[in-house]
Amino acid sequence: MRYRTLGRTGIPVSEIGYGAWGIGQKQWLGGNDTESLNALRRAIELGLNFIDTALAYGDGHSEKLVGQVARESTSGLYIATKVPPKNRIWPARMGTPIDEVFPYDYTVACTEESLRNLGVDCLDLQQFHVWSPHWVWSDDWKRAIEDLKRTGKIRYAGISINDHQPDSALGVIETGLIDTVQVIYNIFDQSPELNLFSKCLDLNVGVIARVPLDEGALTGKITEDTSFLPGDFRDFYFSGSRKSQVVQHVSALHRDLAHESGTLAELALRFVISHPAVSTVIPGMRSLRNVESNCSVSEQGPLSSQTMAVMRKHAWTKNFYQ
Repeated sequence: MRYRTLGRTGIPVSEIGYGAWGIGQKQWLGGNDTESLNALRRAIELGLNFIDTALAYGDGHSEKLVGQVARESTSGLYIATKVPPKNRIWPARMGTPIDEVFPYDYTVACTEESLRNLGVDCLDLQQFHVWSPHWVWSDDWKRAIEDLKRTGKIRYAGISINDHQPDSALGVIETGLIDTVQVIYNIFDQSPELNLFSKCLDLNVGVIARVPLDEGALTGKITEDTSFLPGDFRDFYFSGSRKSQVVQHVSALHRDLAHESGTLAELALRFVISHPAVSTVIPGMRSLRNVESNCSVSEQGPLSSQTMAVMRKHAWTKNFYQ
């Protein structure tokens, strides 16, 4: 496993991190806690040291599992979590005042709840789970971050950028109060490369790349006949004609990458870590097989410039979250 520095935090994080949404067992169905715990433990054995969870993932269930494994581990782990929007609206809506989403007392209370769930005294990274650019000038979120740092409840602060809206973070990272950004970045959604990544490099802001496999589309395993359990997030994400669209785009990728070794999922992860602005990528992984495959990607290193050029031709403007 290779390690990179998480921006100005100075934290050495594994290139492959652990996205813990799926182990919350509320929107990603079909797994179980035993499987999730084994996957987390195996990832740590393979050198993974960064885990991203959230209070909203299973209403704290993901945090509790992460905390259990972290307390067992003798390795140095770094844990990031998130404050859910008080109005429970993802993504943040333009025009909604921040006092309906992240009021000061609520942000502090959520942080304290996450500390209890994880069983730790201090969070390595606390993130706002949505963001709207017009909140930059509000004092509440700034005061909350400053007080949480001052009281030793968090070390660093970041934001999880709204789906497919990387430029919405350009203003907030210029305040100097945000240490990291978490953003969707994958072969299909390459939009952070336009403006966000260069700004993060200039300001030494850490980048956590999420959804590297496009919720499973870039595993190459989605077919027109794929089905999910009712209530599973993916049942909505791949609804209607979306599976057919995915098959079309993935088939084109397979044709253009036929000369490359490795699975499509491995190549998709290598695409993400090939960008110098990315500090860590956080695929979700609940099985030992996926943990071992994903963690091995770090050893393979970045892709060649020629392969990256081929992949960049497969950018796809869409929003399946709507």
